[in-house]
Amino acid sequence: MKYSTKLSDTVHVMVLIAINQEKSLSSASIAESVHTNPGFVRQLMLKLKKAGLMTSVAGHARPSLSKPADHITLLDIYKTVEGDKPLLHLDTHTNPDCGVGINIQLSLQGFYNEIQKTAEEKMNTITLQDIINTYYQRTSMQNDL
Repeated sequence: MKYSTKLSDTVHVMVLIAINQEKSLSSASIAESVHTNPGFVRQLMLKLKKAGLMTSVAGHARPSLSKPADHITLLDIYKTVEGDKPLLHLDTHTNPDCGVGINIQLSLQGFYNEIQKTAEEKMNTITLQDIINTYYQRTSMQNDL
């Protein structure tokens, strides 16, 4: 089963932009870091731009955050790239002739909704700056080895 990495890829892009404000960052150079193709990066950046989280000028490889990193939450980024897609998904292709198959999804839905709510509340407390700070802590520890 394929799962989405859009959130982590988008956070990756935003951290690159935040910590490389003085450097030229083309979609190709960002794609190289994310290990994807430039078209995918441009799609993510367009969503960020439409959401008011990033600014860029066509033809100039200098994207920037639209607001300070401590004013952008992980939930903002998640909603930008995933919209209203839930974190957990029900299997809607179970056997309708099976008592468990027909009822398990309805039994799970309420729990999944609780998990979604809790996750979104937590994501709303984590800022892009928190992630950047953790990144710097990790790279500092690696440099100390």
